[in-house]
Amino acid sequence: MKTIVVEIEHLQKSFDNNQVLKDINLKIEKGENLVVFGKSGSGKSVLIKCLVGLIQPDDGSINLLGKSISGIEDKELTVLRKKIGFLFQSGALYDSMTVRENLEFPLRDSTSISKEEKEKLVIEALENVGLKDAIDKMPSELSGGMRKRVGLARTLILKPEIILYDEPTTGLDPITSREISKLILDVQTKYNAASIIITHDVECARLTANRMIIIRDGISYAEGTFKELSESKDEWVHSFFE
Repeated sequence: MKTIVVEIEHLQKSFDNNQVLKDINLKIEKGENLVVFGKSGSGKSVLIKCLVGLIQPDDGSINLLGKSISGIEDKELTVLRKKIGFLFQSGALYDSMTVRENLEFPLRDSTSISKEEKEKLVIEALENVGLKDAIDKMPSELSGGMRKRVGLARTLILKPEIILYDEPTTGLDPITSREISKLILDVQTKYNAASIIITHDVECARLTANRMIIIRDGISYAEGTFKELSESKDEWVHSFFE
């Protein structure tokens, strides 16, 4: 049997009178890439924030790696978050730090790791994204695609079991977008991590998705493979792929 690493049931979240999430349900298996589609304002970002405990849902359940995050203590949540990698839209690098220092930052509290071991982890992570030669560069010296790669390398340095990609190809040209999508596949193969990929990029979804969910009006409206959804008879679903 496949291992379920993320399970969300009947998730609901409102802000004042605006109910953003009405009934979100999804499961992700270990090693699976799940793409989440939806129009702007459909609740994709709120879903991610609920998933990592930054926002408390109003109702429903979230289980990560076999643990319910409902009522979880801060200390236990911190430990759980270390098993979750997050690639932000911008890469979210520290501009005042070199690439090396950016990658060392997640290891700052790991007193059991020697300086030599940290160096090895940094180089390995950069090699995995094809940027070993950029180790001593500043973020300002990198292109948008390179910044995304360094952001991913920093995410990978803690060997996460779940990776959340927030619009990984936004702002990139088609060739670089394709490179990032292929890199997502490389990470899937090497790390066997489960990934949630929030994107509007149809080509990114086509290349990376094992399965897709489309959110509409706060519910999990449609689910299937890229091929199944792109050939859907539902006009609204099919409109995403035109």
